[in-house]
Amino acid sequence: MSIYQKYCREYFDESGALKKFEPIYPADFNFGYDVVDCIAAETPEKRAMVWCNTRNEEHIFTFEDIRKYSNKVANVLSEAGIKRGDRVMVILKRHYEYWFVAVALHKLGAVMIPATHMLTVKDLEYRINASRADAIICTPWDGVPENVRAALDRTGAHPLLWCVQSDSKEGFADLTKAMESADSELERVPTLATDPMLMYFTSGTTGDPKGVIHDFTYPLAHVVTAKYWQQAEDGGLHFTVAETGWAKASWGKIYGQWLVGSAVMVYDFDNFDPKQLTNIINRYGVTSFCAPPTVYRYLVRKGVPDMPALRHASTAGETLAAEVFRKFTERTGIPLCEGYGQTETTLLMGNLRGREPREGTMGTVSPMYHIELMDKHGNLTPRGEIGEVVIVPPGNGRQIGIFCGYLDNEKQYRHVWRGGVYHTGDAAWQDEDGLYRFHGRFDDIIKTGGFRVGPYEIENVLMEHPAVVECSVIGVPDELRGQAIKAVIVLGDGYSPTRELEKEIKDLCNSKLAEYKWIRIVEFVTGMPKTISGKIKKTDLRQKA
Repeated sequence: MSIYQKYCREYFDESGALKKFEPIYPADFNFGYDVVDCIAAETPEKRAMVWCNTRNEEHIFTFEDIRKYSNKVANVLSEAGIKRGDRVMVILKRHYEYWFVAVALHKLGAVMIPATHMLTVKDLEYRINASRADAIICTPWDGVPENVRAALDRTGAHPLLWCVQSDSKEGFADLTKAMESADSELERVPTLATDPMLMYFTSGTTGDPKGVIHDFTYPLAHVVTAKYWQQAEDGGLHFTVAETGWAKASWGKIYGQWLVGSAVMVYDFDNFDPKQLTNIINRYGVTSFCAPPTVYRYLVRKGVPDMPALRHASTAGETLAAEVFRKFTERTGIPLCEGYGQTETTLLMGNLRGREPREGTMGTVSPMYHIELMDKHGNLTPRGEIGEVVIVPPGNGRQIGIFCGYLDNEKQYRHVWRGGVYHTGDAAWQDEDGLYRFHGRFDDIIKTGGFRVGPYEIENVLMEHPAVVECSVIGVPDELRGQAIKAVIVLGDGYSPTRELEKEIKDLCNSKLAEYKWIRIVEFVTGMPKTISGKIKKTDLRQKA
């Protein structure tokens, strides 16, 4: 019996497709002890992680390595006073120490707060104040220790401070050095499956970032993410392009992949280069790959090379343009499997194993969840009509993989769970084949001439024009229509904003769209307002307009 089969039950329909997935776990389930340590005990030499960086350094870690080094880190932290329930901010980019630290914190029952190294002093100040972090573990690079110290000076907080790979940062202990002499054995710390394990701050697209809390059952829900969407395989090598400060790292760089027996590929880089990524895929024999649509867009523009070992490819984070889907699939023979979820959830919908992926769709509902589309009155919307994606919990109210609270914001938590269902705030519709198509955030829906228009359909068409590198579609006030559709566009190299190009782009798009979806206004810009996670701030674009 594999490790995930120990904790999960799968039920299939007549065609062999997964129809129901049910996690089963003990009251004290802990990913560190019950997954990592168990795999290490049964197959100590099994490959867990392949790591390399831009300086040609390389490490291959087994599950026994992860067990040993996570125990060492746990002992260092424990001796310093970190205990069950303490909150520890972790800013480690793609350094391999992240995996030691993450598992160590889980074993101690502490709450890990991943954060990106791109945070400003103001961003750090907000998160330190909000989380009341007991400790911070960070990279020595990119000015992060200096920014942390500056933020602490503003807050007056005094958390424990560690750096990795450095003993020269004032006020920071060297975790890498301390780990070397620490004991590699650890007595199990009592924890509960319902304890808080992980807290991510949201991107803050519509307000201040919210602290999203997940408990110790969260990793089990990612078996569906890894096995049935990303199609990571036992003995394979899965590569998700994400920095560890984002929730996407939990989706693709640790939990589900290790549960199904796949090693994770980690490439520690700063500047995105599609050629470097494909070189990594080929050099190490990556078998499954997951990246945001931006990566595939660059690959298609630059020319997709041969990747003979690659068998599966998936994408999420924004809507994938149909043209990118078609060109990548034509070049590689691998269809791109789109998926959908939130920081508050695991995978909610996806083009899953056993079903042929369809371009432009989020596929079908995860077999873990009961999902409906509802109008603003709480009524189910018929097929073909737009509704809000809502999750209907099971009879016992316990929903694995869905967050268990917002940090110090019970009012907001009750609001999103109003009416006995979880309101995602995302709009979608179901086509004639029963597949779900993303329509945008409800806040982003454009109401023009009595019609409701989602920006993503128009953005997909815009991306077909070779001049368009990036775009965002919004609604702006219009006396005749209520709102007019405006396209904000970043042009590629070799293109200049002219009236002729504006007309050319309009004509291309409007020839492929129903008249009520026509673009009325075009604005060329040199850059988009974005969150730290790279999401375009449509709110800012609307305010500017």
